[in-house]
Amino acid sequence: MELADIFGSNVFSDKVMKGRLPKEVYDSLKETIEKDVPLRPDIANVVANAMKDWAVEKGATHYTHWFQPLTGITGEKHDSFLSPAADGSGIVEFSGKQLIQGEPDASSFPSGGLRTTFEARGYTAWDCTSPAFLKEDESGNVTLTIPTAFYSYYGEALDKKTPLLRSMKAVSKQALRVLKALGNVTAARVMSTVGPEQEYFLVDRKFYLERLDLMLAGRTIFGAPAPKGQELEDQYFGCIKDRVSAYMHDLNAELWKMGITSKTQHNEVAPTQYEMAPLYDTTNIAGDHNQLAMETMQKVALRHDLVCLLHEKPYAGINGSGKHNNWSLSTDEGVNLLDPGHTPGENVQFLLFLSALIKAVDTHADILRATCASAGNDHRLGANEAPPAIVSIFMGKEVTEILEKLSKGEKVAAKGAQYMKVGVDTLPEIPKDNTDRNRTSPFAFTGNKFEFRMVGSAQSIAGANVTLNTIAAEALDEIATRLEKARDKNAEAAAVIREIYQKHSRVIFNGNNYSEEWVREAEKRGLPNVRNSVDALKAFVTDKAVNLFEKYEVLSRKELHSRYEIYIDTYSKQIHIEALVAIDMVRKQFLPAAMEYGTFLADSLSSFQSVSIGASVQEDLLKKLGALLSSSYKNLARLETAVAKAQGVSDCVRQAEAYRDRVIPVIQSLRGDIDAIETLVPGDMWPVPTYADLLFKL
Repeated sequence: MELADIFGSNVFSDKVMKGRLPKEVYDSLKETIEKDVPLRPDIANVVANAMKDWAVEKGATHYTHWFQPLTGITGEKHDSFLSPAADGSGIVEFSGKQLIQGEPDASSFPSGGLRTTFEARGYTAWDCTSPAFLKEDESGNVTLTIPTAFYSYYGEALDKKTPLLRSMKAVSKQALRVLKALGNVTAARVMSTVGPEQEYFLVDRKFYLERLDLMLAGRTIFGAPAPKGQELEDQYFGCIKDRVSAYMHDLNAELWKMGITSKTQHNEVAPTQYEMAPLYDTTNIAGDHNQLAMETMQKVALRHDLVCLLHEKPYAGINGSGKHNNWSLSTDEGVNLLDPGHTPGENVQFLLFLSALIKAVDTHADILRATCASAGNDHRLGANEAPPAIVSIFMGKEVTEILEKLSKGEKVAAKGAQYMKVGVDTLPEIPKDNTDRNRTSPFAFTGNKFEFRMVGSAQSIAGANVTLNTIAAEALDEIATRLEKARDKNAEAAAVIREIYQKHSRVIFNGNNYSEEWVREAEKRGLPNVRNSVDALKAFVTDKAVNLFEKYEVLSRKELHSRYEIYIDTYSKQIHIEALVAIDMVRKQFLPAAMEYGTFLADSLSSFQSVSIGASVQEDLLKKLGALLSSSYKNLARLETAVAKAQGVSDCVRQAEAYRDRVIPVIQSLRGDIDAIETLVPGDMWPVPTYADLLFKL
């Protein structure tokens, strides 16, 4: 198969639909996809039959409704196309009803109180805007996979996709109002688009299987630094090793077959860290593709005797992994609304949409921060390798200067342009790439999009984009209302741009976000600095958040509170698992290894002394080892007590606070002891692969 033929070969794409569906059916389905027109049952039956025939021809025996519950991973239940006939034979069939709706058992998925455990009914509904595709496993089994939303018997969202689709509708509606007020009456839809860069680590599978912490917690809870880390900066964009290149080759082939536009691959900063970046797509498809990419990364790695680590911080002392969420807005006519453009009219449009984002991010920085809250991401944010927990916007020198002058009613000139009186005549041309990029900003304008860098590598991008779409919708709503009432649209647009900058420019920062000076400056500006997930998640249940999401019909109060409870509970469970893993490894591996080495030292000390040879080295090592053994044993007991107390707290929020305040500090103290012991014990006596093994033996 030619390279170009691989892409989308397993996707029920527009091209496939056009070739297999009658014209009237194809046109009706396209109307449903593009204009939110309900899909007629007779049309659904024809589409389902064509989809089934296509899938069976390609070897599929089963179909599944593929959904994204609030577990952070995906769900699927497989049903065969085979049905019994009255004469005892079998027939292959797939109806429109089976395509449109499924009914997986919802009782064991987290719901945060949206339904009780004994209420098992949950539904999946076909998201026809995201193409169906074929998933093929290593043994050759092929499954028709249908992207769906997942909701309860009473219609509440039990997944990440449903609110994402709602938020896309909300931002489209408000963006169209702004465009119409500016005179654009031809655009019918505005789509939020995303290109999520995915960072990950690879580790040799045999080493992974020897590390209980990696297997059960996704990260190394213990581990002394290797003699070499990332300080030479020789990994970043370096030559890709053959073994890794072979993995990337197979990964690309699998992603391309499913229509995932894997475009860029390279070494990242830390040893054994890499990145895959796709092209842009509409947000719901980008979200689907990112979930598939993470799953495929892990599956393909196993074929190469590797394990793909998606935890935000699998190793201490080197960079963790994030997921840069490149977000923008585009019309169905192909116009990027965050592109500065080359005409005065486009500049008005650009500056209004840019101003909407400034207002949105400043107003709802706390909710944006909450979307990136997780136990894993707490290790990464603010660690001088990722954005700090302070949400700010990098705008670039030239755009910032233009906004500054506009806010003062001053004349503005862009490079190569004459001075102009803004708001009365025309606005200046604003070139793309007018400034250097800022790699430390959590929300950076990069020419025609915003790059939101706080999302963790293991997280779904849905949460961040639900919030980005909704807060943008609110700001655009307010702007549209003003423009619609104004007699002089141009003067009102200039007033909006001016007033938003005057009120919300505090959120713009173009400097070094890693510096302590910025922390102090942000505090002076009144910007929130929420350093941990337990506190960050509280933003979901404020009156401000409830009013926002309910107004635009994205999430109800019940749905917001359910997510808050689920994410708080998940945080506690993750720390609980890490604590139990730490206890197990210390009791069964590290203490026995240390005591074995202590016995060896004691025997050596006794032997040397018996022949009157000085044994100061053994004596010194034995004293150090003994002190660390004693400390680690005490910390082990402290950890067991702290875990028992935290587990006994009934209120979910207070329990999470107990894990944060009482359990995590003891795990860190215990790690300090064990990592120090590791530096003393000979390598052949240490029971687990070291950081040098994990990071450099690939």
